[in-house]
Amino acid sequence: MGRHARPVLASLGPMALDRAGAEPLHRQLYRALRQMVVDGRLRPGERLPPTRALSAEWGLSRNTVVTAYDTLLAEGYVTGRIGAGTFVATALPDRPPEGMARRVDARRGVGLSRRGMVLADAPAVPRDPLVRPFSLGTPDLGAFPFALWGQLLGRSWRVGGRGLAADPDPLGHPPLREAIAGYLRAVRAVRCEPEQVVIVSGAQQGLALVAQLLLDPGDSAWVETPGWPGNRAALLGAGARLVPVPVDAEGLDVAEGVRQGAGARLALVTPSHQFPLGVTMSLGRRLQLLDWAAQQDAWIVEDDYDSEFRYAGPPLAALQGLDGAGRVVYVGSFGKVMFPALRLGYVVVPPDLVEPVRAARRHFDGGTSVVPQAALHRFLADGHFASHLRAMRALYAGKRAVILDALGRGFAGLGRAEAGEAGMHVLLRLPDSVPDRALSARAAAIGLTVPPLSSYGVDGAGGNGVVLGFAAHGVEALERAVGELARLTEAHPP
Repeated sequence: MGRHARPVLASLGPMALDRAGAEPLHRQLYRALRQMVVDGRLRPGERLPPTRALSAEWGLSRNTVVTAYDTLLAEGYVTGRIGAGTFVATALPDRPPEGMARRVDARRGVGLSRRGMVLADAPAVPRDPLVRPFSLGTPDLGAFPFALWGQLLGRSWRVGGRGLAADPDPLGHPPLREAIAGYLRAVRAVRCEPEQVVIVSGAQQGLALVAQLLLDPGDSAWVETPGWPGNRAALLGAGARLVPVPVDAEGLDVAEGVRQGAGARLALVTPSHQFPLGVTMSLGRRLQLLDWAAQQDAWIVEDDYDSEFRYAGPPLAALQGLDGAGRVVYVGSFGKVMFPALRLGYVVVPPDLVEPVRAARRHFDGGTSVVPQAALHRFLADGHFASHLRAMRALYAGKRAVILDALGRGFAGLGRAEAGEAGMHVLLRLPDSVPDRALSARAAAIGLTVPPLSSYGVDGAGGNGVVLGFAAHGVEALERAVGELARLTEAHPP
């Protein structure tokens, strides 16, 4: 087909546009294209026809087609590559268009429950399979000792043999649970015994498991705003009614949470390193939150998703370590330190929840695959995890310094870079005159993954800025990408 894409829109036909209607043709074309993307008739990565070819095929002016394409680009439904054309985006915007209601009706037609429809339409966590600058959540995979990991997998199978092939403990491989309990006691001041540690297939499964056990449909649950969409989805899947609670320089605003939802059943928080703002919850706020939970007989779920990467001061004690009433459930994962596809995480539950969790795991999935658990036990017990963590902390500290310096130079007078004392991302605050979603769409067009801060708030109330991951990228790539992002901003002045 050469440089011209196949006529993907021929099925709509020219009569799909109301040429005598009041709505401008470019808006009609934009809506038609957008609906095809939403419905999946135009698939991620598929190339749209060149503007000249489409204008000739439909009998439209080229300006009409260009304007429609530009609107799709600004909203994140397509990306553009200079000299290559316009392509359907691989990660679509979080907020569905008005036409999404028809998709919900279609789901109802195939027999989904109300909870199933809520899960299907829950906030999506955008993924960047290409791991372009500034992709979030991916560690530097080039620095992980995969050869050693392969040896540990083989050794675990050879030594464990038939013992690993038997029906597993639903709570996880006992030696791994013991190693994790020892690590958490020593490094995070978590109060736990091995019996309280539950191995799960990643932190997201752990959150979903906890939500199913602790929440009834209609129960209220506090969530941080802005915050990670995946956490909200886990609660929505349990039928919870979300109460968005703002985050300030001290972390979750507990007083505001009480004002908005004093009778909430659960609060889901990231006290050590809040995503995406990067703040650490103050001791005063932690004590306030624990007092609220004790008085209300409520639960606190502490998501400690990347606290291992702390660059200033001693390691922080977990919120769970301050809990004297047994109201905190602690959730962590190895994916950020090691590699995402490992899909191993853990939940530390109060003693009274151990047997209910065991029963739930037995009914839900029977437990997590044992062989990688056995290899991870050796990775921890033999000191490889601690060694790798030290190396990654030093590596990421260098990258963090580079991106902060580059942002300070490239956005002087226009943006303000913020970085907490931990984590794998920084936040670039932007003035209101530079809308973050528009900048994100322009960045996607040149091959940068730049999530807008506003997309992490409930109803778009997250603030104006962009969230920039740095862990997976080399220092030269980071400096080059910051320069490209700065030039994009300069090319579209307020």
